[in-house]
Amino acid sequence: MTAATEAKPQKLSKAGSLLDNEQRLAYWLLAPTFVILFAVAFYPLGSVFYSSFTNDTFASAVQTDFVGLENYSNLLSVTLKELPPEIDEATGQQVIDADTGEPEFVSSIQVLPRDPRRYREVGTFGFFGKQYVFGATDADFIESIYDTTRFSAVTLFFETLLGLGIAIALNTAFPGRGLMRAAMLVPWAILTAVSSRIWEWMFIDTRAGFFNIIFQKLGFTDGQTPFLADSATQLPAAIIIDVWKTTPFMALLLLAGLAIIPSELYEAAEVDGANKWKQFTAVTLPLLKPTLAVALVFRTLDALRVFDLFQIVFAQKKYSMASFAYYQLIDSQALGYSSAASVIIFFIITAFAILYIRFLGVTSD
Repeated sequence: MTAATEAKPQKLSKAGSLLDNEQRLAYWLLAPTFVILFAVAFYPLGSVFYSSFTNDTFASAVQTDFVGLENYSNLLSVTLKELPPEIDEATGQQVIDADTGEPEFVSSIQVLPRDPRRYREVGTFGFFGKQYVFGATDADFIESIYDTTRFSAVTLFFETLLGLGIAIALNTAFPGRGLMRAAMLVPWAILTAVSSRIWEWMFIDTRAGFFNIIFQKLGFTDGQTPFLADSATQLPAAIIIDVWKTTPFMALLLLAGLAIIPSELYEAAEVDGANKWKQFTAVTLPLLKPTLAVALVFRTLDALRVFDLFQIVFAQKKYSMASFAYYQLIDSQALGYSSAASVIIFFIITAFAILYIRFLGVTSD
């Protein structure tokens, strides 16, 4: 009895020692991965964070100084001011625009602060009969955040709807389904640089442009609409390009989710008298939710990081958040300022990711 009692601790000790050895081996096997991650991810990220607090200049021998939060202050300082009405000195009444019949207000330049920082107009809006101007010390950066957010929201909406419709259509059996599935992926397979250039030619502001030809024949325009230069049509053009290219990706992910839903569930729902819409809302959507959530997270983060589309089609006529940081680094050589913009972008994307994961209930299960 005593020998058996003594043997148990020895066996437990050997098992614990073996487990410790396996854990050490696992850590040693993972060590190269951690080293590579540190070299290609954590160290560059840390360098960007550090540079954001300096006035570092790219490819320059100028001495670097620590400036604290100055870069962030310049990027994020905003103000909201009411625009006073434009008064006619002769009549003492507010000036009315002769063409539009709308009341006029003083210029935003006269209202926005100039000292200690100069604010530029981001946009104006009316509210309960009053006119307001929204200004920022770096209007381009604030506009890039606004434009990128709108771009992401609209493209995600249309890509999800169209992708779901295409996925449902391609999930049904019909002759040539395999060919249609392959053809669906063509826009997504084309490099963004190539597809953006093709669409740029289609949107060209001459009568040789595809859309100008169509709209001229329909009598909507004179055939010389600057789609990519007019602020009213720039973002819609970018949205059309991205929806055309990326909808197949959403369709592919959702098609994979539809493929794993058992057909017996639809047969049982049909026996119970459920029509197609009821089957969609009661069977398809609930079971497709995990796949849909993952697809939405991927596409949202990808849309917020958009760079190549804006870079190729708009250059410096309109910025995304990423292209703004790029031009600050390459054109202005402001490494510290560009790093601060990149850090802000990093936190914006992280916040969206956390909100999406919590709201959509994405879990490791």
